[in-house]
Amino acid sequence: MDGMTQSRRNISDIEWQLRVDLAACFRLAVEFGWHEAIANHFSVALPGPGNKFLINPKWRHFSLVKASELLLLDADDPETMNRPDAPDASAWSIHGRMHAMVPQARCILHVHSAYATAVASLVDPTVLPIEQNTARYYNRIAYDLDYGGIADDVAEGERVAHGIGQHARMMMGNHGVLVVGATPAAAFDDLYYLERACQTLVLARSTGQPLAVMSDELAERTAKGWEAYGGADVAHFEQMKQVLDRKDPSYAE
Repeated sequence: MDGMTQSRRNISDIEWQLRVDLAACFRLAVEFGWHEAIANHFSVALPGPGNKFLINPKWRHFSLVKASELLLLDADDPETMNRPDAPDASAWSIHGRMHAMVPQARCILHVHSAYATAVASLVDPTVLPIEQNTARYYNRIAYDLDYGGIADDVAEGERVAHGIGQHARMMMGNHGVLVVGATPAAAFDDLYYLERACQTLVLARSTGQPLAVMSDELAERTAKGWEAYGGADVAHFEQMKQVLDRKDPSYAE
């Protein structure tokens, strides 16, 4: 407890909880095999306008991320990349611009998870409504088909921020997937089901048989059913944190 007490010095209870929840997202990404070791980034805004946010340190393996070591950045600070603990350039490019420009992006999870990236690599990366999980995303995903290489400058981050619009998810062509949410719980739950949806779509396509795509009316009704199913994201996240606590609670240090 001494280490945890020391790490919490001068940190409000609200910020500490955000730190713990975001650190849990990194560990859960490892549990589900979504991560790419020291690559990819998760972030969450502190209460307020959203310009101040927490993000993983440069080149820290997802399985080792702890609440106390998350970087606190200001999206409006032009000196961020001159800090001795500066974040990865691609983290600053995408997450810095997203937190500055996208109001709904309180928590941002960006990964190159296997199934979502496989779908994003198709000529047509549309997540078709072929069952309940895929229908959750019917007409509710932004599609970016203008990949321009590794995102290491703010111009690319601004392009992504403009591209997501009012959506909470983006299939990034030739790249990966990005989700945003009001809380880490909401973003984690959304990423979980989006990856499951893409897994189902990949497996269904692999049979070589025609897909049983839902009608527009049924897909929209199913998507709205998901949106009305409030509270499940919080319960899901809290249960998964209990799983982490049994295995390795060090994320919360």
